[in-house]
Amino acid sequence: MLRNPIHLRLAKLESWQHVTFMACLCERMYPNYQMFCHATGFANAQLYRRILDLIWETLLVKDAKVNFDSQLEKFEEAIPSGEDFEMYGVYPAIDACVALSEVVHSRLSGETLEHAIAVSETSVTTVAMLEMTQSGRELTDEELKDNVAVIDEWDAQWEIFRLLADCEERDLELIKGLRQDLREDAISNIGVFFEQKS
Repeated sequence: MLRNPIHLRLAKLESWQHVTFMACLCERMYPNYQMFCHATGFANAQLYRRILDLIWETLLVKDAKVNFDSQLEKFEEAIPSGEDFEMYGVYPAIDACVALSEVVHSRLSGETLEHAIAVSETSVTTVAMLEMTQSGRELTDEELKDNVAVIDEWDAQWEIFRLLADCEERDLELIKGLRQDLREDAISNIGVFFEQKS
């Protein structure tokens, strides 16, 4: 569906850059999940927040020990099912969960590139699906390529990619800065704003 040259470029990055890229995209999807949990009373969005914070911690703290197996187990119960909810918001919430699961799996397997591409595609798909839902029809690949919201999403991903690609080695200040900026923005990839309690 939505391919982008960024997927080829990601192959040139190291695994810490892939994980940072994924964590950034999850930060941008988190408000979708948070809003859904808040609106429906389903699960506790703090679980997502906690796992995502642990991922950041593994990037910032050398030899941080995290049992991602048990985190994943807990998290699986907090993923909503599209069949159980009538509201559209369940789909961006599921995408946010799929993305976070990809990051956790990458931490378990040590493989990061394919997961980074999957998270990138998931985030763009969230945007594309909303655009289709709002226009009431399927959009062709050509239409999606020219769609402003989809273009904005790719731009956001490229911006994160460029900042990471410019680093020769793991840059803790950059990682902290990205985390802080995205958390303070608190605006999701589809424009959901949900103020975060720090």
